[in-house]
Amino acid sequence: MLLLIGQPMDAGGFVTLASHFPDRTVVTYDPRGLGRSTRLDGRTDHDPELQAADLHSLVAALGAGPVDLFASSGGAVTALALVAAHPEDVTTLVAHEPPLLTILPDAEQAMAANRAVNETYQKSGSGAGMAAFIAMVTWEGEFPDDFAARPTPDPAQFGMSADDDGSRDDPLLSGASDPITAYRPDVDALQAATTRVVVAAGEESVRTLPGRGATALAPLLGQPLTMFPGDHGGFLGGEYGQHGQPEAFAAKLRAVLDEGVSTSRA
Repeated sequence: MLLLIGQPMDAGGFVTLASHFPDRTVVTYDPRGLGRSTRLDGRTDHDPELQAADLHSLVAALGAGPVDLFASSGGAVTALALVAAHPEDVTTLVAHEPPLLTILPDAEQAMAANRAVNETYQKSGSGAGMAAFIAMVTWEGEFPDDFAARPTPDPAQFGMSADDDGSRDDPLLSGASDPITAYRPDVDALQAATTRVVVAAGEESVRTLPGRGATALAPLLGQPLTMFPGDHGGFLGGEYGQHGQPEAFAAKLRAVLDEGVSTSRA
């Protein structure tokens, strides 16, 4: 079984990637409180350890563990928490561009940039908030000390309206996902896990914030960084209007997973 997860992206982002694995049972799902998942626990934050417990329950309910797991962005952070707590659930984890701000060499500046995005959203709404977010996640290399204080780009620069619809519940911009970016991986548990962990980044996004999270994590686990085609959304085939390199991406993912099978047999 191959499980595909993201965060705050839901199952809808994996339609194209899943279609490239017709020979496998592929499972996608909506994390707690996202997509079709209605939240009943009274919380609005997206905590990776709570979501890892959800994944543990999902694998148990499927009755097909251990599974192979491809996890991207915040989903990769949740997957790292899952493997640290329940390595028996996962055979191979491919953690694609986890936005682990805490382990970056410029962690303080990165966290400040993230707070500035949240503050811009709360003050001016989704257009301004998303413009600030795009400026942050497309910045290449370490953040300068003054990055968080720089003016927010005009949303029109990215084809977006500056109008404020009054909503403040966007999981990407509101601060609800701050526990994801503030998560510090349990390196000792990951190194001791029976799970094969592969840390991956996009060839076109390795120097941006999520790619740098992967770049910082790989050496902590004593492994080289595995490069995948495209950027942060390299597996997208038109979902959300974005086009990556899904055929090449799926071929790379298959090769990485097959390598794990060969290694276990050896």
